Amino acid sequence: MKALSPQEARTEFPILQDRVYLNSCSLGALSRRAEAYLAEFLERWHTMGASAWYEHWLGRLALLRRKVEGFLGAGEGSVALAASISAALSSVSESVAGPLAAGRNRVVCSELDFPTLGYQWAVKPGVELVVLPSPDGVGMDPAQFAEAVDERTLFLATSHVFFTTGFIQDLDRLAEIAHGAGALCLIDGYQGAGQVPLDLSSTEVDFYTTGPLKWLCGGPGLAYLYVRPDRIPQLLPRITGWFGARNAFDFDIRTFEPHDDARRFEMGTPALPTVHTALGGQEILDEVGVEAVAARNRELTELLVEEAGARGFGLTTADHAEQRSAIVMIRHHDPPGAVAHLARHGIIVDHRPGHVRVSPHFYNTAHEIHLFMDTLAGFRD
Repeated sequence: MKALSPQEARTEFPILQDRVYLNSCSLGALSRRAEAYLAEFLERWHTMGASAWYEHWLGRLALLRRKVEGFLGAGEGSVALAASISAALSSVSESVAGPLAAGRNRVVCSELDFPTLGYQWAVKPGVELVVLPSPDGVGMDPAQFAEAVDERTLFLATSHVFFTTGFIQDLDRLAEIAHGAGALCLIDGYQGAGQVPLDLSSTEVDFYTTGPLKWLCGGPGLAYLYVRPDRIPQLLPRITGWFGARNAFDFDIRTFEPHDDARRFEMGTPALPTVHTALGGQEILDEVGVEAVAARNRELTELLVEEAGARGFGLTTADHAEQRSAIVMIRHHDPPGAVAHLARHGIIVDHRPGHVRVSPHFYNTAHEIHLFMDTLAGFRD
């Protein structure tokens, strides 16, 4: 595999030719590599029809699982494909029973987590959902989780990186807190994987969800579920489908035999177009390398923070650089107006209540950060 520098990688993303794209935490840019994989998929559909399943597409699913496992530092057979984070969470929540769940009905999360994480438990009868407040509206103190997680807790379920502030949580500490009380640790990593280096095999995290939509530059319609290998035999999903069955091609409706590995958490047929675009995005991330991606993102993030402060903008972000990711929340009196103004100047960002949300990725440049800040300041003036 050849090495690719962040600057060289820019040529892979057509949107960067005539736009300043700073919205990767909503949707990663589409690469030429991803388009090529998608074109290959369409061509085989045209020329081979269903026979492409056996000769090519099942192999593509296996290849993507392997690549994601390698990128996440996850063991072989520990990653399953899902239709969405919601589907992955449903599979997990409906797989925990018996001794693992005995006497436990509490799920602890935070008010900064993406709503999907809380909704999963809020609709389940008999589950006590505990939503911890953030002391500063930016991050969480691990001591809050330690105080709330007890012998009644089934899951400590929270984010790796908060979508609202970019605050990075300590996975090792969260897993330690959960396991110290006999609970499971479930991490929503949608805003983590692809911008923060990961070695899940060296952590004690039980479940980690992510997907290609955002920082992995693979598009919508697919998600990834990591399950700690020693947990897999203890869990039998009660929401399933034929891709979760080891005996799927026996077509035996009377007998369900789950896969021995994480594939037992899979459901229906994966979205093949996204499997292909995800392979393209993943290839580029692998060639650049997660350490180089993280280093570039830190550089651009700190430049954003410095420039925003110098121009008098308030920020909702962590005080310490090591807890900041490439999601920068700039306080603004008119976020929708500012985002529209920036769009008219070819600069794509997003907004959340009270903030302009900016999320550079490895393919962005310092010049683009300066141009963004100049344009945003011009709207204020």
